[in-house]
Amino acid sequence: MTRRILALALLLLALPARAGDGLDARTIVARAFEAMGGDHWANARTLLLEGRIIWYAPDRAEPRATADDYRMWRIFEDTRHDAHEAAGMVRIVARNGGVTIFEIASNGTVSWSDRGVIPPEQAAETWANNFGFGVIRHALKDGFRLERLPDDWVMGSPVHMVRVIDPSGKETLFGIDKADFRVRMAGFLTPRGWHVRTYDRFFTADGGRWVQPGRVTLYYNGVKQNEVIWEQAHVNAAISPELFEVGATLPPR
Repeated sequence: MTRRILALALLLLALPARAGDGLDARTIVARAFEAMGGDHWANARTLLLEGRIIWYAPDRAEPRATADDYRMWRIFEDTRHDAHEAAGMVRIVARNGGVTIFEIASNGTVSWSDRGVIPPEQAAETWANNFGFGVIRHALKDGFRLERLPDDWVMGSPVHMVRVIDPSGKETLFGIDKADFRVRMAGFLTPRGWHVRTYDRFFTADGGRWVQPGRVTLYYNGVKQNEVIWEQAHVNAAISPELFEVGATLPPR
């Protein structure tokens, strides 16, 4: 009898785990799409975010720097095959008291910063350290694979964990809130190590059709690096491609 019980226990341990809610990864991601704004969110063409940022040092508790003017402009790509490479056009600027702390941009071909044009290899590493969240907007398209992982908790909220594997084979983990299906976490491997972003303080824009995290907290190898506080989101506003050319004049806030 003891041998039979042991054999049964070993058999049960060998069986694949099944989630009690019956949701597969694709269903969870599809619900996240709807929670974040549906097709309007997934197919947005441009985005301007405005807010502020706080940076932290890895060896002390207090902030090391802040910027009271932190803005990001995006012209989104039509398709995405690699979650962690620069896609579309992007420009980010951080200023404090009217003084530029840093600036970085890509027009889709050339990347540059306030110090000048960035060599392609260096630019690829820089963007790989930062790009990742946007891939979930493409995750239901052909060529992407979705896997459900063990459930977890993010900032005190229970989440469904899913793995998104893009057509290039890169993996990104997402934590989807069990209560409202908003995206609460993204995690992926970068040249700097394991990178995690958490999302909270959500607000809506564009008539409620865009759900924006108001606070994005970034970690590398488990240590908090910065907090971005987004205060305004402008979706599908007119943004000229010229804004992303090297040294283009910065629009006033």
